[in-house]
Amino acid sequence: MKKKIKSYIIVLNLLVLASCSDYLEIIPRDQISDASVWSNSEQADLFLNDIYQQLPSVINRFDPWENWSDDAMDGIDAANSRHVYALSAYDPSNSENQWSRFSHIRKCNLFLTRVESSNLPEEWKKVRSAEARFLRAYFYMMLWTWHGGVPIITDVLNQSEQGEGIFRERNTAEETFRFIVDECAAAAVDLPLAPQEKGRISRGAALTLKAWSELFAASPLHNTGQNAERWQAAAASFKEVMNLGVYQLFPQYDQLFLEESNYNQEVILSKSHIGGTSLGRSSEGLAGAAFTGGAQTGWGMLNPTQEIVDTYRMDNGLPITNPQSGYDPQNPYSNRERRFYQSIVYDGSLWNGVAMNSRIGIGSFNELDLSATTAASNTGYYLRKGLNEKYIQPGEHGLSSANSILFRYAEVLLGYAEAQNEAVGPDESVYNAINLVRERGGLPPLVSGLSQSEMRREIYDERRVELAFEEKRWYDLIRLKLAETKLNGTLHAMKISQENGKWTYQVIPAPGGTRIFHANRNYLLPIPQSAIDRNSRLSQNPNY
Repeated sequence: MKKKIKSYIIVLNLLVLASCSDYLEIIPRDQISDASVWSNSEQADLFLNDIYQQLPSVINRFDPWENWSDDAMDGIDAANSRHVYALSAYDPSNSENQWSRFSHIRKCNLFLTRVESSNLPEEWKKVRSAEARFLRAYFYMMLWTWHGGVPIITDVLNQSEQGEGIFRERNTAEETFRFIVDECAAAAVDLPLAPQEKGRISRGAALTLKAWSELFAASPLHNTGQNAERWQAAAASFKEVMNLGVYQLFPQYDQLFLEESNYNQEVILSKSHIGGTSLGRSSEGLAGAAFTGGAQTGWGMLNPTQEIVDTYRMDNGLPITNPQSGYDPQNPYSNRERRFYQSIVYDGSLWNGVAMNSRIGIGSFNELDLSATTAASNTGYYLRKGLNEKYIQPGEHGLSSANSILFRYAEVLLGYAEAQNEAVGPDESVYNAINLVRERGGLPPLVSGLSQSEMRREIYDERRVELAFEEKRWYDLIRLKLAETKLNGTLHAMKISQENGKWTYQVIPAPGGTRIFHANRNYLLPIPQSAIDRNSRLSQNPNY
């Protein structure tokens, strides 16, 4: 089956998944004249909306970025995450990169330049320009977190007018970071707390992007001297978002990511989709279980690992490694925390009305794949979180209108807890922030009296579980410099088989689960060789 699936790879890679909301509809740019765009706010909105749709879409691609981490692996043997990124076999010629963001940045620069010189209403210009500055900062954040320092370009490049002047050197990583946070701070001033049109940028989004960038910069990757002021700055920015009084946790974690809950009170920034069209979100078909009830209903392109399964706590709040937790390795799915059941399809659980079985020797289509030759999971698990079962139908992979959530309030609370703990230790505000997230997850509050290092471990685990499969884990491994330990070795699976007439549970190395990470170079992805060939002033990242 996996050989059959390989034939779809080229087609899938050619798909461009665009998206927008009812308020952000797009028409082809070449159907309106340049003069018309900048003399009419509705037409100018169309230009800006085209930039909006360039925001990333979470778990909505053939090989989700989550598969670069230790939380998941692609169920398709031919996936780049298994043969290129897992083995650190990438280089400037074959690495995925964010360099295309410069075309989106150019559109932001063009919008800002044209709007500034237009006669459009001043209030409209102020708000929309702030949106464009945010979007530009977001694209720069993606470039910076992947590649380090990059050229900071705020003018509209035109080679016919500027010649070789369009080719710029890389700014330093620190300069790039400062540009991002300064742009976010400036944009926040002009952005509303609650936009009049759903899907547009708010003040909270700008402040959250600023806080996230400061958290990334305060982390060991960029803060080798452990400067406490960096952690304090991040904590202050997260606190500013909390003090807006706009956001709160959505009560139902399992409903949070579905289309029925779009734009709920926890969402700070999301990318919108139009279901039932080519602009819809296809996560159910791409990342969902390969088979249900003997029929193919998905591609299984995201298999949760035993590593993330083991991170979920018991329902008493204790980790499974704690002797007092009550964990039974021969009954591993009993009495686990609520988010485990809301996030993971495991052996014996119901999915789309069907009991899923990954155990060996029963002839199930989902039987653990020990040789990477079938479409079944290589770990014994499938993704549940964020997938809507009504779109799981044999032969039909429906395109939903569920938003891709990029920032939400739980991440703000956990970001604050981490930054504040690093800055001053586990004070009452740290406990309050993390306990709000734990409470929504059905866990008891943390015990008092934790040391800074003990609290750090709790925050790391809580962040990993709460934000699992939202394409956050890889960034955390990179910024915290944990990749050299977490991504060197082998990911694991659960093998369930009969011995002497009894079903036994055994954690084994996952087929295709080998991970290699080179600490001397892989914390930054390479600058694409094609970009260096065009611009000789670009320098390559070390050791590529």
